[in-house]
Amino acid sequence: MTQESLVLQLAQSAKTASRVLALANTKLKDKALALMAQALRDNQAAIIRENEIDLERGKATGLSLALSDRLKLDGKRIQSMVQGLEELIKLPDPVGEVLGSIRRPNGLEVSRVRVPLGVVGIIYEARPNVTADAAGLCLKSGNAVILRGGSEAINSNRVIANLLARAVAQAGLPGDCVKILDDTSHEAIYELLKLEDYIDVIIPRGGEKLIRSVTEHSRIPVIKHYKGVCHVYVDNFADLDMAQKIAYNAKVQRPGVCNAMETLLVDVAIAGQFLPKMLEQLQQAKVEIRGCPRTQKLGQNIQPATEDDWYAEYLDLILAVKVVDGLDAAIEHIAKYGSQHSEAIVTNNYRHARRFQQEVDSSAVFVNASTRFNDGGEFGLGAEIGISTQKLHARGPMGLAELTSTKFVVWGDGQVRE
Repeated sequence: MTQESLVLQLAQSAKTASRVLALANTKLKDKALALMAQALRDNQAAIIRENEIDLERGKATGLSLALSDRLKLDGKRIQSMVQGLEELIKLPDPVGEVLGSIRRPNGLEVSRVRVPLGVVGIIYEARPNVTADAAGLCLKSGNAVILRGGSEAINSNRVIANLLARAVAQAGLPGDCVKILDDTSHEAIYELLKLEDYIDVIIPRGGEKLIRSVTEHSRIPVIKHYKGVCHVYVDNFADLDMAQKIAYNAKVQRPGVCNAMETLLVDVAIAGQFLPKMLEQLQQAKVEIRGCPRTQKLGQNIQPATEDDWYAEYLDLILAVKVVDGLDAAIEHIAKYGSQHSEAIVTNNYRHARRFQQEVDSSAVFVNASTRFNDGGEFGLGAEIGISTQKLHARGPMGLAELTSTKFVVWGDGQVRE
């Protein structure tokens, strides 16, 4: 078979399976999720073995530190995948939820009801945990899923997806609800992106280059975020110990993810008190600092920041730091350079906090908390399928509800329109 026909067959089988899954009751879907979790738990050694093959190949090809971190699976991360699937069992099923109902003057009963999207295509890089997260979220929300991970994680993704598909079939649902496209060529992606008759939405997860390429080639609606240029602003009314703790966590705890801080903004009024100690702590953690001229005067071994640094998503132990002239300047900087992902203010001034919340246009805005919390699990959504920075059809971490659409259900007793 040709590549085109193989991809078409994959999408057709997922579409057929999606119609069955859309009618499945919650009990059956939860049974499938439990079996999926058990399959990962029982086959942990096999998953790690395949992941080690991917890691060795990545090392040989010069895979970056950030991508290597995303790629690696160990017992802790596999257990996190298992827990994510089990958490979904505890969450309410969004399918069939009535969002509102009104009776019209002519007697028609008009309701808006949640329904699955249908077939969801996930195109992602490096993170094999996405395979389990996406499959679980799509199944619980009544959607079939087509998984296309990157070549760097092909062995990890293949073993996980096959385990999950068998578990779904064991539960009595079509195994084709979980499909993996293991052709890692760009041409296979382009074939997939043509299939608007079979795939209802595409969700890319990865670098800006991947997401822009998917958006450019897709005939199918795309839910996307291009990058996470996340800011922490330390206000002149901040508790400086709190600010240091938050900024350190936002940058260092896991620098290779999209909700890590990339730029630290500091009010000039407290920069002299705050930055010397903050910069020293970050540099002890091997963070490279690229600072504005005022920042350079407050620390040592600081590289001069260029215009490109304010736009940069480093996904690494690199941080841009700028001293700003108060709240207005911080908000303006974020408006110009931010990516509408995650922004935080550290302040004890309620008025400043409210202004920041209202004026900063982002998928998540934090007051006195790390940007690292912009995550479906941390927000109580269970696992997430991604963080959308666009405004249609979903924004922020995408959980079960964000993987549904709605339809109107109308009951009458013989009404006709005059």
